[in-house]
Amino acid sequence: MSSSMARPLILLLLGTASLAAQAQPADTASRVVRVKVYPGSATVERVLRVAPGARQAVFACLPVGLDAASLQVSSDATVRVGELAVRQQPRELLGQACASPLEDRIRGLEDQIAALQAESAGIGYAAGYLKSFEGAGTRAPAPAQIGATVAALRQNAQTALTRQHQIKRQQEALERELKPLLAERDRAGAQDARVSTVQVTLAAPQGGELHLSYQVRGPGWQPSYRATLDSATKKVRLERQALVAQNTGEDWNGVQLTLSTGQPGAATQGPLPRPWRVGIQPPEPPQAPMPMMMAAPPPAPIAAAPMMQRARAASAEEDMPYFDVSVFDKGFATEFAVPQRITVPSSGQRVTLSLGEHLADTSLKARTTPALDTAAYLIAEMAPPPGVWPAGPVNLYRDGAYVGNSRLDPAQLSRHGLAFGRDDLVSVRMEQPQRQDGTGGFIGSRNERRVNRLYTVENRHRDGITLQVLDAAPVPEHEDVRIDSRYQPEPATRRWSDQAGTVLWEQPLAGGATQRFSAEHVITWPKDARLTERQ
Repeated sequence: MSSSMARPLILLLLGTASLAAQAQPADTASRVVRVKVYPGSATVERVLRVAPGARQAVFACLPVGLDAASLQVSSDATVRVGELAVRQQPRELLGQACASPLEDRIRGLEDQIAALQAESAGIGYAAGYLKSFEGAGTRAPAPAQIGATVAALRQNAQTALTRQHQIKRQQEALERELKPLLAERDRAGAQDARVSTVQVTLAAPQGGELHLSYQVRGPGWQPSYRATLDSATKKVRLERQALVAQNTGEDWNGVQLTLSTGQPGAATQGPLPRPWRVGIQPPEPPQAPMPMMMAAPPPAPIAAAPMMQRARAASAEEDMPYFDVSVFDKGFATEFAVPQRITVPSSGQRVTLSLGEHLADTSLKARTTPALDTAAYLIAEMAPPPGVWPAGPVNLYRDGAYVGNSRLDPAQLSRHGLAFGRDDLVSVRMEQPQRQDGTGGFIGSRNERRVNRLYTVENRHRDGITLQVLDAAPVPEHEDVRIDSRYQPEPATRRWSDQAGTVLWEQPLAGGATQRFSAEHVITWPKDARLTERQ
């Protein structure tokens, strides 16, 4: 066979094997246009185009977990809306028209893998055809065509084998991508087995748009922050972020997203007081003689159905994305409207959104608690930012360098501040505490314990700092325990953060300077009593 005949045949075989049908996602009649996400729930709004003369509209493939009591239907002036009917049915009965987004992704990957397998099989067939030239009885080409034929066979064989290797690598990558999707489908299979359908009776002589909104439990968002300290200007830039996730069974593709700190699922009012009744307990009646002991009957078997229901409910809660909703109970809600359209897949994947930033002036201080940790930490005290800032995790940066993460609680910013890591140029030393036990009072009628503590702090910065030293002081819990505490120098407060027994020294410390802090506590208690200490 000549090279001019071999090449078109090989190319035809390779080209035919590379054809593959790509699965298209089901075209649902309605689409999600707006979503408002709360901690633990969401309000979803869908829109459906109604044809002229329509008497009925169907919103199909809705999440099985939607709250039927929250359904609201609205339309323009050309459509009159009647009653609603909600039903649930297995997803498989609706066929491909109601395939879940996860099933669409799985089917698409499976089709791509099948196409690669078909192409590999076609290449194998072409390679077998090329190898047949080695068999006996094959008519040899003319001497003048031997060189061209050999070169054509070698080039086509090399192309086929190279493509076969590429197909193998592509198939391995697709199988790695498919594996977690199959695991996700198996995990959420029981939850996604059913879907909801809302049927609306209407009159639309001229057609129009129909809007349906409903509440669904499970989605949520969690605040996240990024705090960047510029120690030269003493300013902190707080950047607000939000982590959004949902696995309701429907993807939110290109929707207008709003985040709210409200909690529509929480109680709308607090408990009311009950009557406080005071009486006299009646005397106990005389006890009857105790009968002979008999074997107790075996315990009644526990119903399996309630246990299985509780187990399924616990499993469903574990499947949902977890959000710490307790931090959002701060009065009136604040909403954040995301300007761009957002896509949030129904796979539990967290999507990070930026919600703006705030630049705050701070007061920098070096804080240490020598009795617990002989290190000083840089603290930025600032006023709480305006608005509602729910507490959440924060990543900390100091002068462009990442120093770690913590938790931001705006209500504590002015009191405890925000810590930005260790200050290694502040040296803290603690002398060995001294303790003496003895007796005191009138002719030794009371026990006495004397505790001395001494701390030394050195500022190795060239510039001065504001130093804070925290220490714990004994607090009596009984009227017979007496405590006398003496400090040098006198602390700024003996109730730091409004907590008895927490002592704070706060003072400026010049560059290269050293300051000593001492505390002496004398504890006395009755001689025949035993002292207890909790620290």
